[in-house]
Order: sequence, then C-alpha cells, then structure tokens
Amino acid sequence: MKIKDMVSVAVMAAVICILTPLSVPIGPIPISLANFIILLTVYILGTKKAFLSVLIFLLIGLAGAPVFSGFQGGIAKLAGPTGGFLIGYLPMVLIAGAFIEKSRRKLLLSMAGMMIATAVLYALGTAWFVSLTGKTLAAALALCVTPFIVLDLAKMLVVALVGPVLYNALVKAGVLDRAVIA
Repeated sequence: MKIKDMVSVAVMAAVICILTPLSVPIGPIPISLANFIILLTVYILGTKKAFLSVLIFLLIGLAGAPVFSGFQGGIAKLAGPTGGFLIGYLPMVLIAGAFIEKSRRKLLLSMAGMMIATAVLYALGTAWFVSLTGKTLAAALALCVTPFIVLDLAKMLVVALVGPVLYNALVKAGVLDRAVIA
C-alpha cells in the first residue's frame, strides 16, 4: 500500500471516529451519522481501504476511545445490545463496496448495493439485539429498524449523489488514484 493510500485510510478512519459519536438518542439505537460516513468512505476509497478505515475505527473504539455513538467506547459497548450494528459495519462495507465498484459508481446500482448492505446491517444488528435483550423480533424491529428506514434511505441518496463529486474531485486533485475496476 502506498503512503498516499495509508494516509487516506487513516484520514477516513479519523473522520468516522469524529462523526460517529454525534448522535440523537431516540431509544436503544440512536440516530447517528455512522452509516452515512461509512458508506461515503466506501464510495470514496473503495472496498479494501474503506474496510481498513472501519476496522481501525472499531479497534479504536474497542480500545476504549469514545468513538461510538453517544461518545462511548470499550468492549462493553461492542459486546452490548447494539454491538451487532457496530460489527455489521464490516459486511456493510464489503457488500456496498462490491456494488459501487462493480457498477463503476453508477447511481442506481450503487443505491441498490447500499440498500442491500444496510439491510444486512439491520439483520445482524437486530439479531444481536434480540439475542442479548430477549425482546421479540417484532419489538426489536420496531426499535432497531423501522424508525431509521426513511432517514437511512436519504443518507444513501446523499452518498450516491455527493460521492461521485467528492471522488472525482479527490482524483482530480491527486489525493486519490482512480480506481482500477475489473
């Protein structure tokens, strides 16, 4: 990995760490910018580098830094009822990244990939929540998914519209190399 790539990964990990703690508590799952900035990271950096950025973010939080929602960190947060959403960011990156890269960042396919990735995030997070809280699936869906669908769709649309502009500007400025897509 080139130094420029390492810096890009580190900068986006830092941005994730800065924006994710900003949240609005509306129940056990807060409204946060986490999935927005993570999907934007995928769009800008591509799957592999975004995965590293998210992994660094998770490790920083696991080490106890207050980078998770509500300025929390540590193993208790990761192992707690909302930990499945945190862990779910990794497959979310892989799925969204596959669609974004294979579609050459085309709007509709990128949106489809982000929707599927978010559905997987919801499924993992909700299953984890149910297993740790003992709530019914219906109750967990009402707490963990339903309140977020519309806002998450809006975040995905913003990523799909702003992502190409940022990506192309960063490539043009020489900050990023244009992705070679097979």
